[in-house]
Amino acid sequence: ENKRNVTEFILHGLTQDKTVAKVCFSLFLLFYAAIVLGNLLIIITIKTSGQLNSPMYFFLGYLSFLDISYSTVTAPKLIYDLLVEKKTISFVGCIAQLFAGHFVGCTEIFLLTVMAYDRCIAICKPLRYTNIVNKHVCGWLVAASWVGGFVHSMVQTLLTIQLPFCGPNEIDHYFCDVHPLLKLACTDTYIVGVTVAANSGVISLSCFVVLVVSYAVILVSLRTRSSEGRLKALYTCTSHITVVVLFFGPCIFIYMRPSTTFAADKMVSVFYTIITPMLNPLIYTLRNREVKNAMKKLWSRKVKQSEQ
Repeated sequence: ENKRNVTEFILHGLTQDKTVAKVCFSLFLLFYAAIVLGNLLIIITIKTSGQLNSPMYFFLGYLSFLDISYSTVTAPKLIYDLLVEKKTISFVGCIAQLFAGHFVGCTEIFLLTVMAYDRCIAICKPLRYTNIVNKHVCGWLVAASWVGGFVHSMVQTLLTIQLPFCGPNEIDHYFCDVHPLLKLACTDTYIVGVTVAANSGVISLSCFVVLVVSYAVILVSLRTRSSEGRLKALYTCTSHITVVVLFFGPCIFIYMRPSTTFAADKMVSVFYTIITPMLNPLIYTLRNREVKNAMKKLWSRKVKQSEQ
């Protein structure tokens, strides 16, 4: 009965200052456009290029799709709310946003871990690489990432939705997430908070450990390589390491702790929901010669077609 008392939530948003809100509106609209266009360009380049057919680019295409999806969960609502006085979201819409955010975000964490495994096999066992990480295995690894993200999100959502919400209904955030919602529940949420933190923490920590181990194995294996081979291998890994640090750092700060909220949470959330998805295309294109060459060929092809 108590659950039905709250039919909508009021979001405090990113800022209450109208002047700052207008500036943020322009910035985030530009950022979101860059996210969609940049990641779409990578997806189209990989799909149309005959050169980018290795497992690394197969996973990169899915990473770009997840970046678009992840930012779309929060960015459009954030941009819209920057122009309105009262920022509301229905109870159903709030739970849907929570589910979608954790589903896509956790899937991306698993995919980044899979990409580290892919680089580890490619560098440590180059002769057996195509046999170990074949198309069939790639498909299963991506599917497993989606399933893992779905299971994690279902746990977080079910733990939250069964709580009674009888008021207040103001969320001190710009989107619906677990920790801000737990603060509004009309019951003791200690056990739920610990379970939520454990669920997110185990996934983040285990994936982070796998990532660290993968790159430790890579570094050890590089000791026997020539200087040129060592630099080439490190060059291909640097982009992925940068993305991992940018994504995992804020996520660990937000989710690997008890059910508490801090003043910095909003800005940290902006970083991993908007800034990182926007930077990923730049990181992978600026440091990857093959992707840049494929994009140049795609552009040349489009120019020739337009001239005909």
